[in-house]
Amino acid sequence: MKTMPTIGQGLPHESAHLHVAGAAPYVDDLPELSGTLHAALGLSPVAHAKLCHIDLALLRSQPGVVAVLTGADIPGVNDCGPIVKDDPILAAQTVQEDGRASGELRHVGQPVFAVVARTREQARRAAALAPQALQFEAMPALLTARQAHEQKRYVVPPMQLARGDAHAALAKAPHRWQGSWSLGGQEQFYLEGQISLAVPQEDGGLLIHCSTQHPSEMQQVVAHALHRPAHQIQVSCRRMGGGFGGKESQSALFACVAALAAAKLGQAVKLRPDRDDDMLVTGRRHGFEFDWDVGHDDAGRILGVEVTLLANAGHSADLSTPVMTRALCHFDNTYWLSDVDMHGYCAATNTQSNTAFRGFGGPQGAFAIEMILDGIARRLGLDPLDVRRANFYGCSSNNVTPYGQTVEDNIIAPLVAQLTERAHYAQRRTEIATFNAQSPVLKRGLGLMPLKFGISFNVAHFNQAGALVHVYADGSILVNHGGTEMGQGLNTKVAQVVAHELGVGMQRVRVTATDTQKVANTSATAASTGTDLNGKAAQDAARRIRERLAAFAAQHHGGEASAVRFGSDQVQVNGEHLAFEELVMQAYLARVQLWSDGFYATPGLHWDREHLKGKPFYYFAYGAAISEVLVDTLTGEHRLLRADVLHDVGSSLNPAIDIGQIEGAFIQGMGWLTMEELWWQPDDGSPGGQRQAGKLMTHAPSTYKIPTANDCPAEFDVQLYHGANAVDSIHHSKAVGEPPILLPFSVFLAIRDAVSSVGGHRIDPPLRAPATPEAVLDALDAVRPGKPSAG
Repeated sequence: MKTMPTIGQGLPHESAHLHVAGAAPYVDDLPELSGTLHAALGLSPVAHAKLCHIDLALLRSQPGVVAVLTGADIPGVNDCGPIVKDDPILAAQTVQEDGRASGELRHVGQPVFAVVARTREQARRAAALAPQALQFEAMPALLTARQAHEQKRYVVPPMQLARGDAHAALAKAPHRWQGSWSLGGQEQFYLEGQISLAVPQEDGGLLIHCSTQHPSEMQQVVAHALHRPAHQIQVSCRRMGGGFGGKESQSALFACVAALAAAKLGQAVKLRPDRDDDMLVTGRRHGFEFDWDVGHDDAGRILGVEVTLLANAGHSADLSTPVMTRALCHFDNTYWLSDVDMHGYCAATNTQSNTAFRGFGGPQGAFAIEMILDGIARRLGLDPLDVRRANFYGCSSNNVTPYGQTVEDNIIAPLVAQLTERAHYAQRRTEIATFNAQSPVLKRGLGLMPLKFGISFNVAHFNQAGALVHVYADGSILVNHGGTEMGQGLNTKVAQVVAHELGVGMQRVRVTATDTQKVANTSATAASTGTDLNGKAAQDAARRIRERLAAFAAQHHGGEASAVRFGSDQVQVNGEHLAFEELVMQAYLARVQLWSDGFYATPGLHWDREHLKGKPFYYFAYGAAISEVLVDTLTGEHRLLRADVLHDVGSSLNPAIDIGQIEGAFIQGMGWLTMEELWWQPDDGSPGGQRQAGKLMTHAPSTYKIPTANDCPAEFDVQLYHGANAVDSIHHSKAVGEPPILLPFSVFLAIRDAVSSVGGHRIDPPLRAPATPEAVLDALDAVRPGKPSAG
């Protein structure tokens, strides 16, 4: 039987046939056991307060209510913080039977208690009585990162990453200017919301079906909360309906509450908040504020730069430390910065605790330098592309990052050259200038964005993975690994790797649910490392089996084991051709081990967390995009006309999946920068205003706008850059999950370009992100001749 090669082929997603048939089960689709109970969270109605009392009688008297749980019911640690232990599972720390309670309410939407009822509707209705059931003493709230920074309120100590003498370089620079900029956060808006289903097992065990990117962390957090050993907690995740970082650490609260209720009541308990509550409870991409002081020469080369990166961390640390670290390590993007001084602050505010999101701080850091370079180009009257090229990293010199890692695989210059030629960049620049000169209302703009993105976890020990491969006697193959499938195609790529290693077709390979009882101590499926780590681990396991089979084949059929060949579902040994399943059965009868574990640890990484120096990344991924927009200067609306993308994925394992990831990242990032505006109710001083202050008002699709198919450009040309990864990654491919999220910066830069044309490109547009119509109109007012600045 002849089979197609697997590696490098654009094969469909392994669950595609299930997705289109509506037959791919997610956690909420799993059959519920008889007697399954449902939990809902009682949320804080105030941004900051001291909790005094909970009306337990009111809550317990509601129809269907079985139990009301608080932090006092947690037998172990009432905390789900992934790094710093500063994030309570339930804010009500202690509660007396008469309702007297203690605890700090830190943001509107913080879970204070949990209600368990016989139906989900009953639980939700009872939990919704939180404003009536809670008594508290209101306290002053900090709602913005700038406010917290002024008061030096941070969730973790400030960070600094520096090289050279930025202060001296600034003093000597021919040109110097200061600027500030605001970049909003972004909701993950996974299609499947947070959900956990906890089922009691024998002898104190618990099985938790959880929509999570990090089953092992959920296992540990639940074990700590219940004061049980980890081996009693089993966490399983077959697939997620999207994650984007929002289910890396923040699925823990939901897993803990469901597990607590199930352990206490001895029945299965499901916790599935609706979209509004999900968005009120969980955090999202960190919004950033930037202040910089930059010096440059006449060609736009940066001679020195000092920059402050201020992240809105929310009420607890969560993952803000590594997010800020990655932001600082990506401020350089594709540019050599000889003298640089970066300061990072994670502001503590009375809002949701912000967390991981595709890119993990890298996009925020890179966007700052792009805004600086774009501003330099406009001040000098140069094409922004020329200024970017003047600052690119070199190959043999000017090739060391501020954190000390040598850029050994720099392909940004040829990649950008290839893209600009293919997309006719220079010609379109001229055409757009002509169009704008003749069009008083509609203005076109062109933007280009290059990127360099580091691949690996900044924490070295997270860069490991394990896998199990079973070959059954009939020749079929079962694979399990520590990564989680969230629609990105990880399981498909891992199956391709195993099929290739054993020389069989994809139809023989099946990948099963991620489970803490199969592969232990796994890392999160994050930092774009899913395929790099788990693919290598699965390859290791499959290779061990192949070597055993080869040795057995040579022993029984003659020849050397090294000469045995596997391919097209056949095994060639000493001139004979055996069907794969025939050799497997022979090996089984000869008592040859047909299963194996595999392990992989990324080599060569080291990182000094205190000084932010070392080699945190195994390699870099590169890419570039050119976008063209049309802006209506009367309404502030825009339309993306065309996008050209060239992205580096090394030797692609699956071009169809990789291109799909690039397209999705582009549209998701475009939404972040142009329409997805987060807005919290400010404290306006009105009666009752303090109770409403700090409430996230954009907490549902009705108020939070994400891109639709109509927002995709009519011309959307995505191509892969041809070239193998220089390091020994899985089949010399490169990660594709996070890096493309930087590509749609080109859309924002194109809008800036169109706005700038209204002022004859003489004023740097003060366009904030997201570039909503209101933001565009404010920027237009600032650049129009004779108009006052929008501030």
